[in-house]
Amino acid sequence: MGLGDGGRAMEILLVEDNPADIRLTKEALKEADREVNLNVAVDGVSALQYLRTIGISPDHPRPDLILLDLNLPKKNGRQVLAEVKADPDLRTIPVVVLTTSTSDEDILASYHLHANCYVHKPMDLECFIEVILSIQSFWYRTAVWPGG
Repeated sequence: MGLGDGGRAMEILLVEDNPADIRLTKEALKEADREVNLNVAVDGVSALQYLRTIGISPDHPRPDLILLDLNLPKKNGRQVLAEVKADPDLRTIPVVVLTTSTSDEDILASYHLHANCYVHKPMDLECFIEVILSIQSFWYRTAVWPGG
């Protein structure tokens, strides 16, 4: 049973500083087969602030999934990933690293920091949409969750 079995919208936190990639992700998720609420943090510091106010601020629902770029201002994606996975209240949120880097060093470091998945961000528009929809579909419909 995937996340979507409860009939509610999927909550995604996109941590991305590139306005074009934010816009493309929003457009891609409009094509998703289920409703998705997308919240955006444009740097590592604001992503962690968002995550630390889950349940305190009604504007900050707990994400079902985090899409995390590595190349971010203020705190980079590796630092955000390390802090999320070190926090007992946040570590169970799946984190998909979605980045342009194909560096073996970045891939290995992300998995050492307990990323749930590492996906290369394609440059082609059609491929980008396909990747976003595949990620959403897998985590929403295929992945199994406790209590699901």
